[in-house]
Amino acid sequence: MEIKDLYQIFLAHPVVTTDSRECPEGSIFFALKGDSFDGNKFALKALEAGCAYAVVDEAEYVVEGDERLILVDDCLKTLQLLANYHRRRLGIPIIGITGTNGKTTTKELISTVLNQKYNVWYTQGNFNNHIGVPKTLLCLKPEHEMAVVEMGASHPGEIDTLVHIAEPDYGIITNVGKAHLEGFGSFEGVIHTKGELYDFLRSRLNSKVFLCADNPYLKAIIGKLPVVKYGTWESDDNAVVGEVIECAPYLTFRWKKKAGDWHRVETHLIGSYNLDNMLAAAAIGLYFGVTPEQVDKALKGYIPQNNRSQLEVTPHNHLIIDAYNANPTSMMAALKNFREMKVEHKFVLLGDMRELGESSMDEHQKVVDYLQNSNFEQVWLIGSEFGKIKHDFRHFMQVEDAIAALDAEKPEGYYILVKGSNSIHLSKVLGHI
Repeated sequence: MEIKDLYQIFLAHPVVTTDSRECPEGSIFFALKGDSFDGNKFALKALEAGCAYAVVDEAEYVVEGDERLILVDDCLKTLQLLANYHRRRLGIPIIGITGTNGKTTTKELISTVLNQKYNVWYTQGNFNNHIGVPKTLLCLKPEHEMAVVEMGASHPGEIDTLVHIAEPDYGIITNVGKAHLEGFGSFEGVIHTKGELYDFLRSRLNSKVFLCADNPYLKAIIGKLPVVKYGTWESDDNAVVGEVIECAPYLTFRWKKKAGDWHRVETHLIGSYNLDNMLAAAAIGLYFGVTPEQVDKALKGYIPQNNRSQLEVTPHNHLIIDAYNANPTSMMAALKNFREMKVEHKFVLLGDMRELGESSMDEHQKVVDYLQNSNFEQVWLIGSEFGKIKHDFRHFMQVEDAIAALDAEKPEGYYILVKGSNSIHLSKVLGHI
């Protein structure tokens, strides 16, 4: 079936699903394959559960005479082509966002600011891969005026694939850091892959990039792309500048546009490293006509709920939750911020940083060295990678072992930083501290 014909079906049934357990009435099921599953086997189940159509790519699962089963060459490719076709038909401005750290928080901040003036659709959660990006685009409606699409990668070429699906008109790379080194091969590989967003925008007429002027790696690859700059030092080139006022524990900062007045913002985010994310949202908002007062309102009102830079007060402690993911860059930023935070009784609970390949031991050693030169009252480390490093801190191989110790010792009166790779499952400890 041609994409244009499938698109007509989509217009009549504008909800797609890839999970036969979640089949809204009248939706379209795409039978995707994975390492351990084949969605084709669940096509009939999806139809029985409420889907109007099922897209399959294996002829043996097509029932003769059942027009609800649509045979294509490749379900994933078809999903991506359909999403791109829909994106082109709507033609609304799209901001593409990627980066090693902060892209999900920055995406939400940008969307919150832009929503002060526009009807904005944006990537939900972190659905930012080769499946999530198409599904994000297919959620776009004619009433949406803008979209912010997050794009993630762990291997070279992945951003290039995603930008050709989403075709963004604007772009922002939050930063580049040491993450997924096992897949990228090197830090240079990270820079090259994130830079694939810039490469695509060079081919777009009237494209624009939003650039942190403080980042030397991004400045080195921006080339002659038209840019809107933001940063921490005043310059004729920077549309927005800002600086941290304090972290006690929430980030309070001030910002101003070029030749403008200072605006003080008390946020609900933890971490001085979120300053760049805030300034990016301000710069993008101003570019699209959001007023400074609306920018302030949006940034003050944003409350994180995704285990990123989040403060939670329990009956016993204050938790600084950054447990969704971790890499050497974000880990050191979190630790430095925690050390400088103006609070007493600090407890660090860290999990392994995963997918670092041959660099893993060196990077975990750097974290331990930093901890040994800090004055945190307690440090607990969880995971096999930290177990390979010599240190005098409390260590647990599994998160369940740490939970047992927390239940037995019941620490109280602490500010506790909780950070580690998602696969360590540090979120399990949250109900025990």
